[in-house]
Amino acid sequence: MKRGDSVAKVNFTAQRIADHSCPEGKVQAFLWDQKASGLGLRVTRNSARAYIFQGKIHGQTVRVTIGDPKDWAIEKARGEARRLQTLIDGGVDPRDHADRQRAAHDARRAEVERQTITFAQVWDAYLEDRKPKWSDRHYQDHMQHASAGGEPRKRGKGLTVAGPLARLRPLKLSDLTGATIASVIEAEAAERPTMTALSFRLYRGFVRWANDTPAYRGIIPDDTYQTRKVRDAVPKVEAKAGDALQREQLASWFGAVRSIANPVISSYLQALLLTGARREEMAALQWDDVDFRWNSLVIRDKVEGVRTIPLTPYLASLLLNLKRINETPPPTSIKSGALPEGKPSPWVFWSKTSADGKLAEPRLAHNQALDAAGLPHVSLHGLRRSFGTLAEWVECPVGVVAQIQGHKPSAIAEKHYRRRPLDLLRVWHMKIEAWMLEQAGIEFVVDRKVDLNAVTA
Repeated sequence: MKRGDSVAKVNFTAQRIADHSCPEGKVQAFLWDQKASGLGLRVTRNSARAYIFQGKIHGQTVRVTIGDPKDWAIEKARGEARRLQTLIDGGVDPRDHADRQRAAHDARRAEVERQTITFAQVWDAYLEDRKPKWSDRHYQDHMQHASAGGEPRKRGKGLTVAGPLARLRPLKLSDLTGATIASVIEAEAAERPTMTALSFRLYRGFVRWANDTPAYRGIIPDDTYQTRKVRDAVPKVEAKAGDALQREQLASWFGAVRSIANPVISSYLQALLLTGARREEMAALQWDDVDFRWNSLVIRDKVEGVRTIPLTPYLASLLLNLKRINETPPPTSIKSGALPEGKPSPWVFWSKTSADGKLAEPRLAHNQALDAAGLPHVSLHGLRRSFGTLAEWVECPVGVVAQIQGHKPSAIAEKHYRRRPLDLLRVWHMKIEAWMLEQAGIEFVVDRKVDLNAVTA
């Protein structure tokens, strides 16, 4: 309704404000003030009451709601009307001015929230964003390194220990200065240098992601990981001296490992050495990942997601034996590794005692086998290292070994121009396996009369 349709202007008083009402049959009615230009009182047929301001700018009528008379004293409403009229006199639309003020307020509030957001909040957002692009193992590494700890262990008894990055969880992103990161690294490196070095690499990836994400860009200080103080604090992790099998030790190692009573553990340890796979990758192998027809294994890779490698003849014979045991219902003459109720396991290396049904802790059996053979300690990761080292004896190309093991290409040619088919990998992988068996004194001959390709999973 335009001002011309309203009643004459009056001097606003509390009584006049209280008495003003909307006549029956009308949608709304206005009362205009004499003292403040543009100030009016609007009452609707539903008895909703509000002070308003009405003016003109560039020939257009502008109406702005000021507020309820219960909340606005008359003089306060007049002051607001005069302020709005001043904006119009200056050529500013009060509505645009309010929008800009609101946007500025929202921006200030958002910046306050940005500056107070914690590492834990953004780390969780980082993991959620990157999870579809990572392998499960890579995701679990990130979870573990920033975990607050105190949860029941999945393997063994007791509670989990907080990860090296857990110290950062309560800190604001804006507090992640180089000095802070260096002090955390120094404190953690004193107890667990290798894990701390990996935590730093994970943290560095997180910072780069945050700086590429508009919601968090510019919050983390520039010196968070690039200063000399931080670089000097990061532990220099080197491979464990001697944590690999030598050529002359293969006979003793294979003899001891093949004597382990549990065929699952025995086969698993040999598989680690013969493929150079990571311990978690091999433990996660399922029967659906094994193709006896085309002699291949699909490995759940923590770097690329999945990779396909050859299934070499001797390893295939070990897995076929496990498959036979797995599918043999009780009662069975095979005591170790037999499953209850005759229900086959989906895991190649299964366990009757682990929570998820797959092999969880083979280190004790391996250490006992090393002691029985009189060999120095070799970790399960050392078996992976042994594969890469021993492959040099057959002059296998470095790129082939890296592709089988799931290492990232380290040279431009490897990264951009080498795409070796499975058959080419198989040629070299079979040479590596045959050489290891020869050094171990194991007589294994592929029976050409038995077509392994005819065996289906």
